Amino acid sequence: MNNINWVVSDPYVFQTLQTVVGKSIVVQTERGSVRGTLKQVLPDHIVVESGGNSFYIRTQQIIWVVPNPQLVPE
Repeated sequence: MNNINWVVSDPYVFQTLQTVVGKSIVVQTERGSVRGTLKQVLPDHIVVESGGNSFYIRTQQIIWVVPNPQLVPE
């Protein structure tokens, strides 16, 4: 049961996201966008904290990412 082999579907996205853990981020998914702090990056999903809630976003659902966004939402 402890022999879990992870397969990273997008290794470049995984590596890039690991460099911005703890920073502000905007993530666009197929269902909309999430703006918050990137808390954790795992092989199959990321955790973004926004408004006191944790959003668990599957890596395969990510369309684009903006690390350290400077734009103010309209």
